[in-house]
Amino acid sequence: MSEIRCTDQRVTVSQKQSIASVPSHTVSLLIVDDNPASVELLATALEQPGLEISTATDSEAALDLVFEKHPHIVLTDLVMPRLSGLDLLERIVSFDPAIEVLLMTAHYSTESAVEAIRKGASDYLNKPISIPALRDRIRAMMEEVSRRQRAFELEEELRGRAQFEHILGNSPAMWELFSRIRRVAPHFRTVLISGPTGSGKELVAQALHRLSPAASGNLVVVNCSAVVETLFESELFGHVKGSFTGATHDKVGLVEHASGGTLFLDEIGDMPLGTQAKLLRTIQNQEVQRVGSLHARKVNLRVIAATHRDLHAMIVEGRFREDLYYRLSMVEMRVPSLAERKEDLPLLTRHFIEKFSKQFGKPVRGMTQRASIALSRYSWPGNVRELENAIGHACMMALGDTIDVAELPDYLRNPQQVLAEGPVTIVQAAAVSHASGVEPPASILEKTERGLISDALAKTSGNQSEAARILRIGRDALRYKMKKYGLSGLKNS
Repeated sequence: MSEIRCTDQRVTVSQKQSIASVPSHTVSLLIVDDNPASVELLATALEQPGLEISTATDSEAALDLVFEKHPHIVLTDLVMPRLSGLDLLERIVSFDPAIEVLLMTAHYSTESAVEAIRKGASDYLNKPISIPALRDRIRAMMEEVSRRQRAFELEEELRGRAQFEHILGNSPAMWELFSRIRRVAPHFRTVLISGPTGSGKELVAQALHRLSPAASGNLVVVNCSAVVETLFESELFGHVKGSFTGATHDKVGLVEHASGGTLFLDEIGDMPLGTQAKLLRTIQNQEVQRVGSLHARKVNLRVIAATHRDLHAMIVEGRFREDLYYRLSMVEMRVPSLAERKEDLPLLTRHFIEKFSKQFGKPVRGMTQRASIALSRYSWPGNVRELENAIGHACMMALGDTIDVAELPDYLRNPQQVLAEGPVTIVQAAAVSHASGVEPPASILEKTERGLISDALAKTSGNQSEAARILRIGRDALRYKMKKYGLSGLKNS
């Protein structure tokens, strides 16, 4: 379209010093204009330390560069053949709203400027463009990008500092919990951990054990809600041969196995009343009597119990022993729900993205701002475990290196449509399939990815360039995946 003209190309000493003072982080800029002379002029004029410049004279090729190189800033003409500047803007914002997009036009109108800003443009520049003014604008954006990069580095540093015994948290509630763990761990004999399901009670138990004098011993975990009631005493205290039908040999119980270490009783509220009485005696006397045996055996163990139930209410209802409660709750710790520590949401999200990126072998590096907003607006009734499943789902579905709203589970995209029984994510389904021997998670991931690529190629009649744009990945990445999944023989563009 119309050629860029320099209204004033003089650069003052202060401007040069200002440019030289740009932070050391490398910032990438993509210049898009169907006029090669304009592209060359802008690239030459904006060249400066710390700025990596790419150019394109075709809007569709520019979109491919956005997907492949993920530039920080895009400077594009408004009126171009095939894809206009506004079309390009919409595709870029859909791919990553964090990319700064500046539109240039010789056909300025208030309506088009408002539309561009409404669609996510950072600025709307009228030709002829003042080169010094454009340099200043780019420099300011470079500084902002560098600040964001520095913030990201600080977040990574903070994540390292905010990790206490494999527990992540930087909120006041979590710092208080960390402080209590440090103070209690060297001295406790019994601890009761309360908190909602999925909040991380077992991580707290592991931290207490590792920091205690019993760290060299076993940490024996008993899930009280998973043990059959008729076998509870045998599992916990052991039995002697012939004590009941099927007892063909002596068996060491979990309490004896934990001697010299720590016994962790998860969901203690689900323990039968009869077993509660024997457990109380074991804790008080530090001895255990196997089922069918006349002799007690001395043990030396610490006991950590955890529950999401209201034990006070259960005591009133006669479903939990009051004396056992007071024996266990000499020290009581409460793990906050995720809703009570929303400040930790970005920290946990980044941790799980990194975890699943490695697990799935995918280069997922972060999340768009609008996806982060969707996470922050949700109440997280399933707490950290639910967040982990949601991020696992998103990483599995992501085809590019950034998670957007489209990759989040349905209940996060449409919170009004959550089913009463709660969401079931792909990660949970994959775990069930894996446990049953039906199909491993990697196979589910590959089938999902292959299906998405096949659908995109079908929609575009085999046009690889257009399919890559739909999938928001580069053409090279698409070709690699087509070869991987045997989807060859389709036209390039």
